[in-house]
Amino acid sequence: MADIIPFKDWQKLDLRVGKILEVEDHPDADKLYVIEVDLGTEKRKLVAGLKQYYDKKKLKGKKCIVFTNLEPAKIRGIESNGMVLAAVNSDHSKVFLLAPEDDIELGSKVH
Repeated sequence: MADIIPFKDWQKLDLRVGKILEVEDHPDADKLYVIEVDLGTEKRKLVAGLKQYYDKKKLKGKKCIVFTNLEPAKIRGIESNGMVLAAVNSDHSKVFLLAPEDDIELGSKVH
């Protein structure tokens, strides 16, 4: 198991429902996409290592959970402003985006 964190640290995470609007190949990485996500009140560009698990067409229009207050990071020259969350099995052969089970407004907070 991972290290135990206090509840107050969990409360610092800002997880929101987003919708993937655009999906492009990362120009300098074989396994990465550059995606645009609508969070209801803003749109963000994220870099995601989903290329070997999802076809672009399957991602576009998909709702997902986005870690919005993650420190921005430059990934192979492109700034990523958040992270999409996914469930991953132990050998990384299965990767599935976390998503709301039913329709909910973009930007809804995950508790």
